Amino acid sequence: MKTAILGGGLSGLTLARLLLERGEEVVVLEAEPVYGGLCRSKSEQGFTFDIGGSHIIFSRDEEVLDFMRRMIAGNEQRNNRNTKIFYKKKYIKYPFENGLSDLPPEDRFACVNGFIKNLIAVEKGEIPAPSNFREWIYYTFGSGIAECYMVPYNEKIWKYPTDHMSHHWVDGRIPRPPIEDVIKSAIGISTEGYTHQSVFSYPLDGGIESLVQAIAEPVEPFIRTGFRVSSVTKSGAKWKISNGDENILADQCLCTMPIQHLLPCLKSVPAEVTHAADALKYNSLVSIMIGIKGQVPAISWFYIPDPEVGRTNRISFPSGYSRHVAPSGCSAILAEITHQPDDEVASQSNNELVQEVVEMLQNMQIMKADQVVYSSVERQPFAYVVYDIDYLKNIAIIRHYCREIGIPLIGRFAQFEYLNMDGCIRSAMDFVAG
Repeated sequence: MKTAILGGGLSGLTLARLLLERGEEVVVLEAEPVYGGLCRSKSEQGFTFDIGGSHIIFSRDEEVLDFMRRMIAGNEQRNNRNTKIFYKKKYIKYPFENGLSDLPPEDRFACVNGFIKNLIAVEKGEIPAPSNFREWIYYTFGSGIAECYMVPYNEKIWKYPTDHMSHHWVDGRIPRPPIEDVIKSAIGISTEGYTHQSVFSYPLDGGIESLVQAIAEPVEPFIRTGFRVSSVTKSGAKWKISNGDENILADQCLCTMPIQHLLPCLKSVPAEVTHAADALKYNSLVSIMIGIKGQVPAISWFYIPDPEVGRTNRISFPSGYSRHVAPSGCSAILAEITHQPDDEVASQSNNELVQEVVEMLQNMQIMKADQVVYSSVERQPFAYVVYDIDYLKNIAIIRHYCREIGIPLIGRFAQFEYLNMDGCIRSAMDFVAG
């Protein structure tokens, strides 16, 4: 049995490895010159950065976490998370509800008062079940936490009104904090949230790409880079996949590349399916990489909810993840700006984006412009799935069609699900096990 896997990102490479270990013949078809997708890294002038945004290795899924750690065995640094939120020129402990004692008194009162009042109203049944993401935020956290942090940050990263977003995806991803933790946090007793990522791993050398390289190692001979799929057709019992110059035959065709790239490769796609795919919302990402001479704060990463501070939504410090990703005496800073595919960020030059981030970092007193010794910009057209109100309807149409024609969808942009690295690996594991 020969399986063709469309897309050589984390999901496709994991699929290939697992199928190969099961004794199957595989070929991975990747359009880009190198495999890895959003999990690629670049090393220049002694600095290593992840070009698809900041990645760390953690998971509630013990099987997946063990798999990832086995892949980087001997090349792993484990770190204690120290994550903050930059709020009113102060660093607030993350998650926000665990850092309430760091807030100005009036904001602290608004958050605690809003949380407790809302909790009582929910328990009395005075508040209807939420019908969108914004309502879910208020329903879960109350008005104070919603208005101080949750709504502004989520609208900044998703570039979409929260009342036009579905809330189905947050169950299990963003838990309601226990009232005891909220009260303790407000009076200065330390509490921890999102404990599954309180200790995280990162490769010592090679950035996050070393993880995908380790996964891909046994399937390297079967990866075709630079193979941009242009057509996928069923020829008898076989699938014929072409890039316009070469045809590859396979018994099974699995898709891990964006669904928006798959559908144009198929013949006679119903208009309803095409319209559903066109209606799917997603964000692109710009990663601005800054190398400086000197030190940075002992923070893993921090979030920036206030649009007045800058368009960057997250700053991370990779030199705190691994001691090998920056030259001696230097530090690495990675800024992330999500944007819609055709907005003003897409048309800005790399130099303009670097200058914007450097000015922001100076205003935050993290660094000075004369410390910069390296800068670079990378752009990812597909980065974040946006769950708009019509998402469930549209994705159901697409998945039904792909099931009918016999092409399974696996991974972040094929399934069109907001999957972290562990979710991508789990989707591959579940497919192979099923």
